Amino acid sequence: MKVIFTAFLANLCLGWVLGNDPVSLVLSTDPTPVTPSTTIKPLPIYPIPPQPIDPGFAPSFSLSPLPPPPSNKEEHKPEAIIDQFNITSKISNRFAKTLITSKVKNPAANANEVVFSVVLPENAFISEFVMEIDGKSYKAYVKEKEEAKAIYDKAVQSGRSAGHVATSVRDSNRFTVSVNVEPEKKVTFLLTYEELLQRRNSQYELVLNVNPGQIVQDMNIEVFVNESRPLQFVRTPSLRTGNEISKSKNELDPKTQIEIINSTSAVATFKPNAMQQKEFAKELGGKENDGLSGQFVLQYDVERESNNGEVLLQDGYFVHFIAPDDLPALPKHIVFVLDTSGSMFGRRIEQLKEAMVSILDQLREGDSFHIIEFNTNVFVWDIDKPERVWADIKNEKEPFEDLLKKEYPSAVPVTKESVAKGKHVIGLLQDDSLTNILSSLETALHVVNVAVKKGKEGGAKQPIVVFLTDGDPTVGNTNTDDITSIVTKINSEKDQVPLFSLSFGDGADKNFLRKISLKNNGFARHIYEGPDAAIQLKEFYKQISSPLLAHITFKYTSEVKDVPKRVFPIYFKGGELVVAGRTKEKTLQCTIIGSHLNGTTELRSVEEKPVGSLERLWAYLTIKQKLEERKVAENKTVLTKEALDLALKYSFVTDVSSLVVVKPNDSSVADTEDASKKHGGSRGGFGYAASMVPMRMSPGAHYYGKSSFLRTSTAFQGLNGPPLMAGQSNYLIPGRRYYHSKPMVATALDPVFDPVIDPVPVPAPLPMPVPIPMVLVKRLPWLSNVLNPNNTLTIKGTLVDLGEHVSILGTENCTGTPKNNTEIGTCTLLSQCPHVYSLLTDFQAYESVSCIVQNNYAGICCPPVTNLVP
Repeated sequence: MKVIFTAFLANLCLGWVLGNDPVSLVLSTDPTPVTPSTTIKPLPIYPIPPQPIDPGFAPSFSLSPLPPPPSNKEEHKPEAIIDQFNITSKISNRFAKTLITSKVKNPAANANEVVFSVVLPENAFISEFVMEIDGKSYKAYVKEKEEAKAIYDKAVQSGRSAGHVATSVRDSNRFTVSVNVEPEKKVTFLLTYEELLQRRNSQYELVLNVNPGQIVQDMNIEVFVNESRPLQFVRTPSLRTGNEISKSKNELDPKTQIEIINSTSAVATFKPNAMQQKEFAKELGGKENDGLSGQFVLQYDVERESNNGEVLLQDGYFVHFIAPDDLPALPKHIVFVLDTSGSMFGRRIEQLKEAMVSILDQLREGDSFHIIEFNTNVFVWDIDKPERVWADIKNEKEPFEDLLKKEYPSAVPVTKESVAKGKHVIGLLQDDSLTNILSSLETALHVVNVAVKKGKEGGAKQPIVVFLTDGDPTVGNTNTDDITSIVTKINSEKDQVPLFSLSFGDGADKNFLRKISLKNNGFARHIYEGPDAAIQLKEFYKQISSPLLAHITFKYTSEVKDVPKRVFPIYFKGGELVVAGRTKEKTLQCTIIGSHLNGTTELRSVEEKPVGSLERLWAYLTIKQKLEERKVAENKTVLTKEALDLALKYSFVTDVSSLVVVKPNDSSVADTEDASKKHGGSRGGFGYAASMVPMRMSPGAHYYGKSSFLRTSTAFQGLNGPPLMAGQSNYLIPGRRYYHSKPMVATALDPVFDPVIDPVPVPAPLPMPVPIPMVLVKRLPWLSNVLNPNNTLTIKGTLVDLGEHVSILGTENCTGTPKNNTEIGTCTLLSQCPHVYSLLTDFQAYESVSCIVQNNYAGICCPPVTNLVP
């Protein structure tokens, strides 16, 4: 029997918290006052020794048997037992080092394969992995990615396979490794990872995933905080599920023991007994006997001297923190660019509307806003009327000549009345047709440019573009590299507006949106599809709602070097700017210059004594910055080498380095993968064993792409815009399917695949469900009376599919369109010719102009769209 041993550890996120009260106390969600303890205990944790580590601190694990090989004999074997499960995190200088330790026993009379799988924070670097078996330690080592891949490929060629663990955790990566455990023997796994905690919403937040998959008698989580400045608060809010934002529940209060050691140090301990683990499991929506499955969170912040920064200097390395939250907020001009293509149909567009109504309520007097919607076409809303103005861009490489031909609605100043009108506009949004990303962003930059010119005459505002989409570009220029290049060129020539991208759901191209935001002074966030999507959107907006400084530069009068980043486009309230570097100086002088509400401002910094070494923090930040620059660089060679050299020196597993795991008589490669993806599963959320063949789909792992439904709005007839869709070549990409089932792909960069000896049966892929023709039936109600039970249609004696789930480029000419029975049209899918739906009053009217596409799909003789534009 094979057992999957899964450990979920944490999203070392960033956040805040409050706290106040006595020395040792049980904390609920109320703040714990940071008061020195009467009995001051030394904090036995700093500096952090490189190794070895007490094997009493561990992660979260899940145990679940894999399907056994076919056998005529039923045979029951006991599952592996987690004797001890501990997690220890040590935070100093906002830099967290987390050790996961788990001791697992194989109680069976025969050897078993155990898979160790840990969920890590998205921004964490693994720095050490050790397995202890029979009194011997096996320590992994870091190698260059391609060199490590050669080891992986060798394992592939030898036909090895490994259990694939299926769990889903947002904003995380998964690390997986397996080992053979002899009968009645134990193995201890020790994994260390490191991460800088980012400050968001005025707090730092450490998130640890806890999911042992069974009740553990010895479970212990400890977090040590030791900072250079006094702690403002420390708290542990309610346990979380990890996949949904929810309100705090008293039943999920971890009742953590928080001990304040002194003004700068605290220890939080969470040690649930067996009964508490069952109660938490039930409240979090799991089965009691599967044990606790959720996230343990610690939040804190430090005190600051007004708007001054803090410089830590030691042994030739420095780190500079600044969070000037006492400055008044800059007035902003925010442009919301919202995807209303067909794939936003249903729950997605409702969640977008719900979030936007809340976001509009958060706008401040002094701000102004635009609402731009895009599908096949782009519209700028005149919020006062309300009506929308079509942005007719014919030349996307040089769009401003076309854009200047029209006068677009101005940004609306924030008042109670304008916010109410904005909410009304949001309520009018409807999903339609395809996804025109390039023209939408060009239009947004144009309205910003016009507003900036007007602002120079009467008070400038900080422009911000918030761009949300749930899919790839499918109309106009669809090359994402071209779109990034054109938008960046336009923005650099104009106002260098910060562009913040939101990818909504699995269909969005996260890498593209991350790249275009990085090149345009912003960042990207992913909005996970779920009941809390609207809450995620609102939480994102909170982070960017209060810009305090723009065009910020750190100027050092002392000699410094190896500073990865010292210029920042914008600072938002509740965040933090961090700069690191090297210097030979004993003291460091720095001035921070930025644009503020009343002009340019200068901020100073106070030098503090750091807690422990700064070298690894500097290395972490430097590698992160080089990898970020590498994502958008045309030539990646130099940046790759620089990042790799540091990763190898400091043993960090990164995008350019991998971990080679050493085992008894074997070695294999371990990488991380996105932990928000599910790959099929069995009890406890675990998947089946999968063959290690590159570019092969994971068994049972299917996802469904979202449909760009080709629909025309009926709500805005006669307004300033064209019909929204046409079945013509410039609107559709040959071969693209807008709603289809597609296998997921496993590559050499997927998680570690280690040897599993016995063959494991692979389940057959699930059949693709028959799509329900919701869009066509809604637009052509008479269809419901003529559809066959399996959603097919009989046209002129031939049985055909409606074809809503495919996209086929019409190429054959036909005579007789709904507009004119002598007109030449193109035989196009019925779903791709929505601009004639108003002429199709019944089935007879449709059948007279129908055709059959590729001998299988319902088509229509579709007239060119230009024939319908006034």
